[in-house]
Amino acid sequence: MNGRTGLIESEDRWLLPYRDMQVIQIRVSCQLTLVLDGAQVELENEAVLTDGPLTAPGVVPVRLDPACQDVVPALSLFGAKIRSAVAFKTGALWLVFDTGAHLNVNPDPQYEAWNARGPGDLCLVCQPGGAIAVWT
Repeated sequence: MNGRTGLIESEDRWLLPYRDMQVIQIRVSCQLTLVLDGAQVELENEAVLTDGPLTAPGVVPVRLDPACQDVVPALSLFGAKIRSAVAFKTGALWLVFDTGAHLNVNPDPQYEAWNARGPGDLCLVCQPGGAIAVWT
């Protein structure tokens, strides 16, 4: 664990220190930005929002496309608290909220799919192809 940032690295993932951070603002441009009370997550690639795990029976995935501002379902995340935030070394990002919502973002072969900033100087960027750059 990085003592300054709370980032925990394991063999195939990083656990982001966002547990119990609340979504206090949602911004929409060519990106979808979730502003947390202590950090922010920007989505630049398509994402999938579900009520429950993506693989659970009966779950209906809702696609979010920030490039087209097609993100209205993400407004339901306002006020939600993060229960789990995981950045996989394959480039996937999984956020789980106290409402039961799950947000999944996969890497893009040509563009940065997402980035996460904070707390402090912590910064993770999913680079084209899925490699993740980390600054602490």
